[in-house]
Amino acid sequence: MAAIGPNDTRKTVESMASKILKMKLWPDDVEGQWKRNVREIHGEVLCVSQFTLYASTRKGNKPDFHGAAKPEIAKDLYEHFFSTIKQSYDPDRVKDGVFQAMMQVSLVNDGPVTLQMDTEDPKKSTGTNTPDTSSRTIDSPTRPTD
Repeated sequence: MAAIGPNDTRKTVESMASKILKMKLWPDDVEGQWKRNVREIHGEVLCVSQFTLYASTRKGNKPDFHGAAKPEIAKDLYEHFFSTIKQSYDPDRVKDGVFQAMMQVSLVNDGPVTLQMDTEDPKKSTGTNTPDTSSRTIDSPTRPTD
């Protein structure tokens, strides 16, 4: 699931796409956990645009989505993110959802792993984890359901 922030650029989403493909999330047969990436296991990548990752629940009783990019900007950058992954990997193993559509996505989480990957430059970080500074991607090792 990928969310686009208001300060994101094409370079930001290219960096995130690269990180998705290189992140070592799966075990190998010898050394254990965190040794292989999606390419090495010949896995599939499902990309789903998910602006709700930018929800703020700090005030009140309903989520605030002002930290997400405006839809017209987010759509262009999300499509670039998706096409970058598809061009950098086996296109037949990369799928996506429909931007701004209600979808029912079924999957089985392969282990208790959910990670937030952020493109914010740690040198510029204020330590406040402000959601409006960079792309967010939640990536978990999954296997599709039948």
